[in-house]
Amino acid sequence: MENRHLRLLLQGTAECNSAVESLVLVLEAAVKLVSIPENDFCWSYWADELEAKAELQALIHSLKTGTLPERLDVAVLFAPTGPLQELAMSSGWAETYLKVAGKFDDVEGLLWRR
Repeated sequence: MENRHLRLLLQGTAECNSAVESLVLVLEAAVKLVSIPENDFCWSYWADELEAKAELQALIHSLKTGTLPERLDVAVLFAPTGPLQELAMSSGWAETYLKVAGKFDDVEGLLWRR
């Protein structure tokens, strides 16, 4: 995912044809964020960037091959005090995290009806 795509997602101007495609963009944005040099993983359950990217990319792969992951497997990543928020807080990109998490919240309601 290019940084331009991350900017479009954060600005709300990314165009998607489906909720699944939107979730892929949100997860790809998360991959970009966990890949920022100097991230501090001390409060996240991920040990490092490679572990975080592996989990996120596995979810992306599932979506791209037609399998919707379990809601909890994705939602926990974006939850308050979840690994992404903890990483964001300790690494200085909390505002960006909140925007990406908000996009996840929008898509979550479409994919997994409450």
